[in-house]
Amino acid sequence: MDYLVLKWIHVLSSTVLFGAGVGSAFHLFASTLRRQVGGIAMATRNVVLADWLLTTPTAILQPVSGLALVHMLELPYATPWVACSLALYAIAIALWLPVVVIQIRMRNVMAQAQRTGGPVPAAYDRMFHWWTGLGCAAFVVFLLIFWLMVAKQVPWAG
Repeated sequence: MDYLVLKWIHVLSSTVLFGAGVGSAFHLFASTLRRQVGGIAMATRNVVLADWLLTTPTAILQPVSGLALVHMLELPYATPWVACSLALYAIAIALWLPVVVIQIRMRNVMAQAQRTGGPVPAAYDRMFHWWTGLGCAAFVVFLLIFWLMVAKQVPWAG
């Protein structure tokens, strides 16, 4: 595969991955703040769907295309910015996987609340706080990865 095509795929998939994450987070956060059961139920369904359609495929494509680029450029995996970006990506995925489970549970809790006509359950609020904390941490990690991809240097390594 041509280097520029592979790099374009890598950049495009990172854009979709990051954009879907930020867009989904905004959608769910705004819906939760409104405290309308129907709106939150719809938002949680949409966020879970976006994860399956957008986030999951690009989360898989990112390391595949990134490692192919490293191979194509004949860069050692021990190159500081490469090693750091791989480690940070592993951390980001480790933060994201529990978020996926939490989102599915949030969706189920809100579907039940919508069916019964009840208020937003306290269990949803507890899950939402975990979802927000893990999501914010993943956001920061992805910003660091973007820095490494652009600067090709590790600023904290001296």
